[in-house]
This record gives sequence, C-alpha cells and structure tokens, in this order.
Amino acid sequence: MDEDEILIMYYFLKRRKMKQEMKRKYWVHPMLMKRIPLGLRQSYIEELKSDDGKFYEYLRMTVSTFDSLLARLADNLRRENTHFRNCISAEERLVITLRYLASGCSFKQLHYNFRVGMSTISKIIKETCSVIWSVLSAEYLKLPNTEEEWKAIAEAFKTKANFPHCLGALDGKHTRITKPINSGSMFFNYKDYFSFILFAIVDSEYRFIYVSIGSYGKECDSSILKQSNFWKKLNDGTLNIPRPTPLHENMQEEIPYVFVGDEAFTLSQNLLRPYGGTHLDNKKKIFNYRLSRARRYVECTFGILSNKWRILHRPLDVCAETAIEVVKACTVLHNFLIKKDAIYLENTPTVMPLVNMPATQLRSNEGGGNAVRLQFSDYFVSEIGSVPWQNITAHVS
Repeated sequence: MDEDEILIMYYFLKRRKMKQEMKRKYWVHPMLMKRIPLGLRQSYIEELKSDDGKFYEYLRMTVSTFDSLLARLADNLRRENTHFRNCISAEERLVITLRYLASGCSFKQLHYNFRVGMSTISKIIKETCSVIWSVLSAEYLKLPNTEEEWKAIAEAFKTKANFPHCLGALDGKHTRITKPINSGSMFFNYKDYFSFILFAIVDSEYRFIYVSIGSYGKECDSSILKQSNFWKKLNDGTLNIPRPTPLHENMQEEIPYVFVGDEAFTLSQNLLRPYGGTHLDNKKKIFNYRLSRARRYVECTFGILSNKWRILHRPLDVCAETAIEVVKACTVLHNFLIKKDAIYLENTPTVMPLVNMPATQLRSNEGGGNAVRLQFSDYFVSEIGSVPWQNITAHVS
C-alpha cells in the first residue's frame, strides 16, 4: 500500500468517525415544526384553489377533479396522530406526490416547500403512488374482456385512423433511472444508460388499455411482449377478441382482428408490423403508411404522458421499486384524467423524452402473419379500402 492510498484510507476513516460522533441537534428541525402555519400546503395551495387555471398548472388537474381523487384515496392515505407529533394529512400527501409527478422536482425542493423531512417525502411518494395504482387501476386501466368492448375500440380506430379491425397500438419505451444497487448490467440498455421498460397498448382515445412496467432495459420489445400476461391470454384464447370477419360489408373474405406495432415486434396473425426494406413496391408503401396512422396513437399517448407528468423527463433517482410505482401512478392518472378532465388532452405537445426500443431482426411466426398482412395490403389499395390522400402521403408514384 503506497502513501497516497494510506492517506485516502485515513481520510475516509476519519470522516466516518466524525459522523458517528456527531450528536443530533434536533429530533425535529425547528423549520419543520412550522410546517402547519408556514408550509406550502397551508398557504400557497389554498390560494391556488381559488384559481382553477393556476391549480391545474400546478397539479395537472382541476380543483373538482383533485377533490374527487382525494375522496377515493383518502382512506388509504390517512394516518393517525401520535403523542409526539401530528400526522401529515391525506390531502397533503396527495399534493406532495402530484407536485412531484407534475413538476419533476427533487425531494429537496419538496422538503423546503412543504417543510417535510426528505426521508418522509420519499416514503410519502412511494406509498401514495402505490395507493393511486391499487385504487384506480381496476377501473381506469384494464384490458377489455368482452367482444363488444374490443369491437368498440376497433370501430374507433376505423373512424379515426382509417384502419379497420385494429384492437390497439402497442410499443415500448425506456424510462431512465439511476443505476439500481447490485443490478449489474441488467438495466443497462443499448443507449448506454440505465432504464426499465414501459410497455403499453393504447386505444384511439390515447388511453392505456394495458401496461407492463419494470422489465430490464436490456430487453427488447418482442421478448417483453411474449413474457406478458397479455400475450398469454391472446394465445390461449382468453382475451375474448372478436372472431375474423370481412373488412367491409361488400367483402366475403374473413380477416382476423389485429394489434399494430413497429418493426421491433414479431409478425403474427394478430399482430401486424411494417414491411421492412427500402425498395418497396407501391402496395407495401401504402400499407406501411396506413399502419403508421394507426400506430401513431401509441406514440402520441407516450408524448402526452411525459409532457403532463414531467418527472418522466429526467432520470428517476429513486430505487427501482419506487421508480416502477411512480410510472404506474402516471399511467393510471393519465387514464383517470382523460375521463374526468376535458382539458387534459388540450394543447398538449407530444415530444417524447422516453426512448424507443431498438428494432430486432426476428423471424415471423408460422401463424399466417404474412398472409394477414397481405390481405390488409390488398384492401388498402382496393376501391373500397383506399383513402384519397394515401398515394401522395405515402410517396407513391
């Protein structure tokens, strides 16, 4: 051991000893004791409630929607006072958490704004995000379970995206995190940073109908899909998706209902992806264009999500378990607010800070995926299936 190493070791041992010998000055810091009269919750938030627009900017929801959400969550957030201190109310817990999600601010900023200890802030956010998911997800983020529900989604895609028989658009995104302890390279992705995956299926109303959150950043979309509960149900026939029917009333050939994805997914009978390559004929170019019109809904949904909940614009500097709870809370709040707040989707930029999954070279299934894609391709260039602008937009000569 050389002299420099000895000095470094001495420095760290000395520092550790000093920390151990330091006496705690306060059980509760005097600044935090003034939380009730001076904390942000007691002053500024009460003022914001008198201005719905300002309140919306601060917490991403109107006052009435906040009150409705609080009423649903209060029993699970409420804590009891002790002989030593008063508890933090359910309302304040929710405000702290929503401000964290909406602004992406640090625990330290929340600590000073709300006069709550940083360790308490951390605990509140993890617990509240978990409660938000557990209370809301069964109602606001669930897979359709009847043919009628699936057909309603397909009809909306046909109307809005000119893509019949579409049951949903799917994709996966990287969510940045700081390196989890003892994780090795599991969360390290192809972009050279740490992440886990938010995999989602959405409808044409920009709502999540299925999410799988927390897969390692090094995994690809297709493998995450095949490991999901959704894929299992799709293959064992328990999703209750509609049986094949003609794409148009004037057609007789029965075509399966499908989900649409990008080139990262494996082609199958119920999952369509674009044609690959650069030298495509006109029919394939038009198919890719029509597919992209349906698939854009998942891209836009991710964009809306991250621009409403700014915490997704930066690496999540919490443990992996808490980070997953944070993203789950954002997705279910997104669906909740689409239903409750008419202004939620208004004037929302869709720039997406989350990163796409890489495309992978995967062999198509033997389940007739190519044949189904060809049937859609033929329909899109037919007289009854084409749209007037597709040749120009798809750059077809």
